[in-house]
Formats: sequence, structure tokens, C-alpha cells
Amino acid sequence: MQFYIRTGITSKITEFNAPNYFVDEMVSGAFKSFRHEHIFKHIGKKKILMIDTFFFESPLGVLGKIVNTLFLKLEFDLRIIDKSQ
Repeated sequence: MQFYIRTGITSKITEFNAPNYFVDEMVSGAFKSFRHEHIFKHIGKKKILMIDTFFFESPLGVLGKIVNTLFLKLEFDLRIIDKSQ
């Protein structure tokens, strides 16, 4: 099951170290905080592995934590799987 909830996030690149990684962080949007790390590792002569790591905190305190557990983690996991195929 996929929810594809639109969040309307505006982000800014806050760290950049080419060609190894870059980080973007939410400037405005639906989350209390949101950080997305993109790490690139050479795994062969012509192959690069990209690792995406998300750190986020939802607003609304306890209610936000319930939403994280029930919906958002599943939503992020499904989007990552979908994009990797």
C-alpha cells in the first residue's frame, strides 16, 4: 500500500563535498525538521553506490510520533524501494 503524501518541502543544500556527499535540509515544510544525506561510494571502476539517509521529526508531539510509526516510515521505505527498481 502506498500513500504518497505530498509534503511541500523546500530544502537548502547545507553541506557539499564533491564527489563524496551532499546534504540538504528543510527550510520550510510540513516537518518539524528534515535532513537528507546523499553519500556516494565508488564500488568498482565504473560503479557508484548512492546511499540516502533521512532524519526527520514530525510536528505535533506524541501525535506526530504515532504518525511516524504508522505511516511516514512505511511511506519513505516504499518510495526508496520504488526508485531503486
